[in-house]
Amino acid sequence: MERRRPPQTDEGWYVFHDFRSIDWDAWRDAPERRRQQAIEEGIEYLSACERLEDAGEGDSATYGILGHKADLMFLHLRPSPADLDVLERRFEHTALAEFTEQVDSYVSVTEVSGYMSEEYFEEDSEVEDTGIARYIESRLKPEIPDYEYANFYPMDKRRDDEWNWYDLSFEERAEYMSGHGEIGKQYAGRVTQIISGSIGLDDFEWGVTLFGDDPTDIKELLYEMRFDPSSSRFGEFGRFLFGRRFAPENLGAYLAGEFVPQEAASSGHGHHGGHGNAREGGHHHGGDDGHHGGSGGHHDSSDGHGDSSAGGHHGGGSGHGDEDDASIRDELEDVGVYAGQPHGEDVHAVVLYSEADSDELFEEVEGLRSNFDHYDTHVKTAVYEGSSDDAETAVVSLWETERAASTAAGFLSDLPEIVRQAGDDESDSWGTMGMFYTVKDEHHGDFVDTFGDVAGVLADMDGHRKTDLLVNRENELDMFIASRWDSREDAMAFFRSDAFSETVEFGRDVLADRPRHVFLA
Repeated sequence: MERRRPPQTDEGWYVFHDFRSIDWDAWRDAPERRRQQAIEEGIEYLSACERLEDAGEGDSATYGILGHKADLMFLHLRPSPADLDVLERRFEHTALAEFTEQVDSYVSVTEVSGYMSEEYFEEDSEVEDTGIARYIESRLKPEIPDYEYANFYPMDKRRDDEWNWYDLSFEERAEYMSGHGEIGKQYAGRVTQIISGSIGLDDFEWGVTLFGDDPTDIKELLYEMRFDPSSSRFGEFGRFLFGRRFAPENLGAYLAGEFVPQEAASSGHGHHGGHGNAREGGHHHGGDDGHHGGSGGHHDSSDGHGDSSAGGHHGGGSGHGDEDDASIRDELEDVGVYAGQPHGEDVHAVVLYSEADSDELFEEVEGLRSNFDHYDTHVKTAVYEGSSDDAETAVVSLWETERAASTAAGFLSDLPEIVRQAGDDESDSWGTMGMFYTVKDEHHGDFVDTFGDVAGVLADMDGHRKTDLLVNRENELDMFIASRWDSREDAMAFFRSDAFSETVEFGRDVLADRPRHVFLA
């Protein structure tokens, strides 16, 4: 009887997925001091894990799990099972553990196999391709990606009368895995993964953890994989658990049922133990039996919106890239208007427009703002009312980081009767935005009157559609101006006009400070 040749494997760090449910009845009934102690000890435990206070190398991360299967997932990578054993038992000594139950777990070890590179396993051989060598190292000692979402599932290779993976020759299995990996390459930069072997360690043969900033990318990758013969003929899957990463210091907000921004998850989160970055390699050679081949280049969540200017206008609305942004700044500089810098500014903004009743909208925004204020990256969130009868009401949210602004946008988009977000404007026009005018108290009337004069000039200009002055309903001295044009060229004609130059000069006397430059997230 012929014995099939198994692939050689090399193992790296051990992986522990620790799933916890929270006893919410006990949490609600507990005294406030006990809940506070649980939060403090939970934060300290999880922060110490991420700081690697227990080991010289590895990685850890915390996720909130959606659905009934669990509430929390603690993901740990360490050099040995003993390291993971200590972490598991150490958690039970925290006050937080009193309110949790371990409802599931998974133990595995990172691995690479001969399907990826037989040369790697040849005696006394050296992998000459530094890209492959770095990729292999990143598979054995991976960094947990700082993507927002994670999806975990265990899997087996099928063994039945019709389709038995282990009856195939090595060459047939390698060919299947190569085709499987080609699909994963198409998601490079959007989805990355940690593949770990668990034969003899847990109930399935592999554990797969996928990471991405957009959950639909993970869904689409898995769906496409289902049609690949490696999965359709030979894949057997356990249950899937899906969650969102948050920083340990946000545990209190999580337990309070408040909005939990994700951006702080990368704070102090670095490259542990000197291992390679799993998103740097770019080489994919079929992978292990469970390998998706989906790790790849850096994902940039910036959407390429232009800059707002101290002269009062933001070039946006048409998806302009960096080259167009630079051109806009150059043109404005030619007419004496500061248009900001392309990178490194100190605030990021989300601006959404609503047709809802202003009082109803403000009440909803107040609820969100009370949660936003828990986070140091939040600058302000306010409702701005238009000065004309047909003006939309605007919600403006300012943050110190783009990731925080982007996360907040997801919650703000659920506000009542949102009709559009600045930067996502219709392609047949061009939007400009001036942010933010803080008017000196004694010049409030002067500023409003001057805006009326400028609006009259705008009404007669070719290509002008609409301009409105929007005022913070909580502070009448805080305003911004939004305009709509047929084209960028029409707007630039206004920027070059004498009326605009006079307005800029006037602003130097009546504004309390220089309008703030922002990026739209």
